[in-house]
Amino acid sequence: MSEKDVYVEKAKAMLDQWNAEIDKTKAKIDEAAADSKIQYQKQLEEMRAQRDKAEAELKEMRKASDAAWADMKAGFDKAWNNMSEAFDAAMARFK
Repeated sequence: MSEKDVYVEKAKAMLDQWNAEIDKTKAKIDEAAADSKIQYQKQLEEMRAQRDKAEAELKEMRKASDAAWADMKAGFDKAWNNMSEAFDAAMARFK
């Protein structure tokens, strides 16, 4: 398995984790009082937006040739870190 394949698999695993967190958050929203639901819904949308960005980046990574992979990796790492921080910040508001 190439370095690119390993990296893509790690990113996919993180997206799977984010999807699980989104599902848990959705369950909390369903149980929340009506006045809290609006705020929680905004946070959930933010989490989904970050996940969607990460999925789009991952899709681009999968399509990249091995030669382009090296160039893309640094940019993807930075973008991934930013998305991860934003996702974690949105998720932290539910705890």
